[in-house]
Amino acid sequence: MNQLPAAIPVLVLHQEPRAAGDPASAGAESDAGVLAEARAVEAALDRLGYPRRTAVVRTLADVPGAVSAGPERVVFNLVEALRGGVNDFNAVPAVCRSLGRGCTGSDTPALTVTFDKALTKSVLQDAGLPTPPSVVVRPGAHIPANVPLPAIVKPLRADASEGIDARSVVESDRAALAAAVAAVHERFAQPALVERYIEGREINVSLLQRGHGAEALPLAEIEFVDFPPGKPRILAYAAKWLPETFEYRHTVRRVPAGLDDALAEQVRRIAEASWQALGCRDYARVDIRIAAAGHPWVIEVTTNPDIAPDAGFTVALVVAGIPYEEFIRACVHNAWLRAAHVERPPRDATPLPPHEWHIRITKREDRDPVMAILSATEFFRPDEITIAAEVLDAAIEDPGSSGYQSYVYEVDGRVAGWVCFGATPCTVGTFDIYWIAVDPSMQSRGIGARLMKHAEECILLTGGRLVVVETAGRADYDPTRRFYLKIGYHEAARLRDFYAQDDDKVLFLKAL
Repeated sequence: MNQLPAAIPVLVLHQEPRAAGDPASAGAESDAGVLAEARAVEAALDRLGYPRRTAVVRTLADVPGAVSAGPERVVFNLVEALRGGVNDFNAVPAVCRSLGRGCTGSDTPALTVTFDKALTKSVLQDAGLPTPPSVVVRPGAHIPANVPLPAIVKPLRADASEGIDARSVVESDRAALAAAVAAVHERFAQPALVERYIEGREINVSLLQRGHGAEALPLAEIEFVDFPPGKPRILAYAAKWLPETFEYRHTVRRVPAGLDDALAEQVRRIAEASWQALGCRDYARVDIRIAAAGHPWVIEVTTNPDIAPDAGFTVALVVAGIPYEEFIRACVHNAWLRAAHVERPPRDATPLPPHEWHIRITKREDRDPVMAILSATEFFRPDEITIAAEVLDAAIEDPGSSGYQSYVYEVDGRVAGWVCFGATPCTVGTFDIYWIAVDPSMQSRGIGARLMKHAEECILLTGGRLVVVETAGRADYDPTRRFYLKIGYHEAARLRDFYAQDDDKVLFLKAL
């Protein structure tokens, strides 16, 4: 079977891009980029086998009709701007939720806060996270005398570097500062954020949710190649969207970033803490400037960043070895769980703080910890562990065609459990749990129950209807059999002396 869920109908929802020259668009090039995102998501859904429909909306009023026109329970939200209020697009997840749909990406509160740079900075400051000092200058207001200089001037509510160019950076000239602020007021009809400009290295941290927490993908550094003296080293609008410009041709993304281990870990922790403080979901990007003294500053948090094939987030996925389809699957899976109201640990499990544990797909570096867990349980013979190793290797090396889905349970960076399952050959909707094991030092904490629950959710997503578990009938397996009974399985058959004399094979079943 395909490693990824294949039976969840998905609605791909995006805005109608505004044409260049449209007075309603401050950045037509970035607005049109949504089409590349939509095509990439559609292609990934097709490769996964997800039924899909695409709808295009112009205004917030179009959203309820577009969502209700089909049966899809998951909306892949690519709406980045709508005609009408500048904040209208942030309401799309709330509208989807009101219609009983799960929506990918961050929810309305996180989108609303991160779209307002001053609100974002306030939340980060309250969380004790470093962000440069700033002031907000509203249209018609005077620029405060204590404004931080050197400064960078940005529209308060805009993304994709809209409104940012070389004139946005002001060293000390008050007249240049007034001109930069006036340009934002005139072009965007909104307040300007005047923020202390941090000269230094720029690092992008892409974050992905595959489970309960965020994982940082390989860090990216933005390098400003051959920028002449006096030209600000910033990721301006032209550097992102205008291929014919010097900024576009001489701004280079380096992945992974060339940071020493200690600084890289500090940057990752700051990014993950920013995600948590702002309530991000599924995927996000945190932009950090590192001053000459080595001090990191958060300068931007982007929820639902660009996921087109050439975008920084997609490049980070490639370097991390995560297929684009796995990223899309994770987003859809998360949204489906939200729609189904099952994003919670099993009731009979001893709760652990969500930031301390998560379940994720097995990686190559998990092989030795998983093998150590199997050996430590003392339940498995050497020949059984050899077979487990073969199954695990197949799941890691070729997840798409091996037929094995393999996940580990991680606590504070340590692998504490493993589950592996797959479709039963020559059946329709029947799945086998091939292996499940928990580190003996971590047992009785609900880890096994959570792994089984996760496996069942994945099976249900792919159209599974029945789960089969085989286990031994020996006396030392009594706790294992009680575990399956406790989580809703029933003994359906017993094959006498199957494994050895006085060692039966016991079959447990659970209908989903």
